[in-house]
Amino acid sequence: MPTASPCDYAIIRVVPAVERGEFINAGLIVFCRPRRFLQAEIALDTERLRALAPYADTTLIAAHLASMGTICRGGQEAGPIGALPLQERFHWLVAPRSTMIQTSPVHPALSTDPAKLIQQLMQWFVYIDRSSPPQA
Repeated sequence: MPTASPCDYAIIRVVPAVERGEFINAGLIVFCRPRRFLQAEIALDTERLRALAPYADTTLIAAHLASMGTICRGGQEAGPIGALPLQERFHWLVAPRSTMIQTSPVHPALSTDPAKLIQQLMQWFVYIDRSSPPQA
């Protein structure tokens, strides 16, 4: 049986009007140092976003969200941040911001399969399927 590794995750939030403090969950970032894993999964529900903020530029927001995945993958496409080690990229992505794209505080988890964990967390926090809690 594989050994569970410590992971960290943060929920990616879209905050269309920062001054109002309202947000929708639009994705997750999972970092697992022992398995050299850093991944962002994005699923922007534009209908929910438009219900919260009909004026929101969903195309621009989607582009900003996509850049988080690019930064996780690293490399030249991610610019100077893409050259940083995984841990530094994770901490850069989850640093507190007062912008339209924010992350939750970082939460700990244990997982034998971080790729499976991110899918389970997406169901729980983004797709709002609370039929069973995440257990990767």
